[in-house]
Amino acid sequence: MISLTYDDGPDPVWTPRLLDVLAEHGASATFFVLGPAAERHPEPLRRARAEGHEVALHADEHVRHTELDGAQLAADTRRAMERLAGLDVRPRRWRAPWGVTTQDTHVIADRMGLELVHWSVDTHDWRGDSAGQMLAACGPDVGPGSVVLMHDGLGPGARREDCAETVELTERLLAGTDLPAVSLDRMAA
Repeated sequence: MISLTYDDGPDPVWTPRLLDVLAEHGASATFFVLGPAAERHPEPLRRARAEGHEVALHADEHVRHTELDGAQLAADTRRAMERLAGLDVRPRRWRAPWGVTTQDTHVIADRMGLELVHWSVDTHDWRGDSAGQMLAACGPDVGPGSVVLMHDGLGPGARREDCAETVELTERLLAGTDLPAVSLDRMAA
């Protein structure tokens, strides 16, 4: 099994397009969401949950944890969790922005009962590379147990104007591997 994961959403255009591709292939994924985006665009989250995808925590503000002290990080995490709770989402997993964690990250995760998650394959889709370029670069690294990082939203630092190539990459990954794509929730089961 491989786990497809998406950060920085939900997005009202790109998250539904990814959900369509996942549904066509009978695949599930994990979406690490930003609190404000979830509040602005709750419908893609509702659909994702209804279709068996996992919704997990990314952040409220997309800030590296090294730029926050413990109190600021705890406040950011609480805000995001409260926003998600207001949408009836109670994440069990957390991926820090840019994958950057601190000792405070680990303390807060433990305190809030959140499992910290990283990735094993980074598509670098935020750069704006074509799906073909990304597949050539990361495809050989995708194998049993892989956790693949992609983005369904345009976060800070994105050098692309949309997520079309991520949708295409997802299609190619699902069509080109005989490994089932599952959410982290299902991979752990």
